[in-house]
Amino acid sequence: MLIDSLEKKQLWEKALAEIELSVSRPNFLTWFQNTNISDCGRDIITLNVPNAFAKDWLSGKYHKIIIKALRALFPAIRNVEYVIVSQPPVSATTSIKYKPAMKISSGEPQLEFEEIYIDKKANLNPRYTFDNFIVGSFNELANAAALAVTKNPGSSYNPLFIYGGTGLGKTHLLQSIGNRILQENPKAKVQYLTSEKFANEYISSVQSGTAPFFKEKYREHDLLIIDDIQFFSGKNKTQEEFFHLFNALYEANKQIVFSSDRSPKAIPELEDRLRSRFEGGMIADISPPEYEARMAILKAKTSQKDIILADEIIDYIAKNIQSNIRELEGALQSIIAQSKLLNKNLNPQEIKELLQKNIKTRKKITIIHLIKTVANYYNISEKDIFEQTRKKQIVVPRQIAMYLLREDFNTSYPYIGEKFGGKDHTTVIHAYEKISNDIKSNEKIRDDIRQIREIIYEKET
Repeated sequence: MLIDSLEKKQLWEKALAEIELSVSRPNFLTWFQNTNISDCGRDIITLNVPNAFAKDWLSGKYHKIIIKALRALFPAIRNVEYVIVSQPPVSATTSIKYKPAMKISSGEPQLEFEEIYIDKKANLNPRYTFDNFIVGSFNELANAAALAVTKNPGSSYNPLFIYGGTGLGKTHLLQSIGNRILQENPKAKVQYLTSEKFANEYISSVQSGTAPFFKEKYREHDLLIIDDIQFFSGKNKTQEEFFHLFNALYEANKQIVFSSDRSPKAIPELEDRLRSRFEGGMIADISPPEYEARMAILKAKTSQKDIILADEIIDYIAKNIQSNIRELEGALQSIIAQSKLLNKNLNPQEIKELLQKNIKTRKKITIIHLIKTVANYYNISEKDIFEQTRKKQIVVPRQIAMYLLREDFNTSYPYIGEKFGGKDHTTVIHAYEKISNDIKSNEKIRDDIRQIREIIYEKET
């Protein structure tokens, strides 16, 4: 099968179009960019990949998908070989490169700050868009629901309630909804605010005698977005006022969107009638991103910031910062700032030393510490977790402990089995796979794991 370079390019482009249908967007951008066909034998295709990470992932996880896509175009293809071809402009010794900032006459490097213009009327940051929101299995339901709202506001999912831990992109997604609706309908009346701001405005209106104006102000919006709704907890008067506002907007087919750090049923001191309103629409959660998603996020962020990080460093950050996206961005920002201030490219060791202050290293968290956290969360003893029993109230915490040891700390299956009373490694694999599947379908399991992780990582700060 002898074909020229143009045909090779066209062949791979057609194959990529097919592959993209089977792979999530962040994974597609992470692992398939900078790949190309270098050689086509009689039944073997040689695929150039940019680095060892890409080779491992493509040959391991995506090989069958690649073969299927290529065979649809050339049935004679029997196999694909993956060859690492270094991609310029990354050098062998450089870990980070950036476009130099404009310098003042003294020659000192200057940090660049992008100007941000907030829409004062809607209170929206234009930087928050769906285009730069990175989607993975950890947030795809929330993203899909948010997009559906923009296509049919007031009817598709009303209200839309998005919840998840701190720094996972809830605010980004909420503001993306507002920006998209204004983009498609500039005359739409959109308002984004936090629950704290709403409560403070309400109290001020009561004290100043302008409550009627306050009521009218929020009833005129086509889209009302309230961030961090959990702060309504215990504020009875504010809850009562918001209940009436909610009803007025809902009955007028106006779209309402909320975010919270927990599901509606988990918000304490919330009136039942308001809780039922929150639960009456679409509820979508955002969980901490898995390793593959963290890699995709870091690659996307470095691309947005116009810098190049060595794969070794991206892998190091992804493996060590697991709790939320905000901390991933914070680590990148630290690297960029240090590099610009020193006016030099940082090597891997310098970057690791810099990040030690930010990274909650897994080495500090012992197996006993994790098991104690899980046991305390489920109100059982540490001894119970190791007990040879099939009682559900013990089995589930035990499986979650095994899952976290494997997922978050990459502990080997045999080692986990040994620590759990000499269990066979297949038992640990079963526990890991069961919890992995439960996370996708069981809201309580997702909530439990999210809160356990928050407890573990908070104790490390």
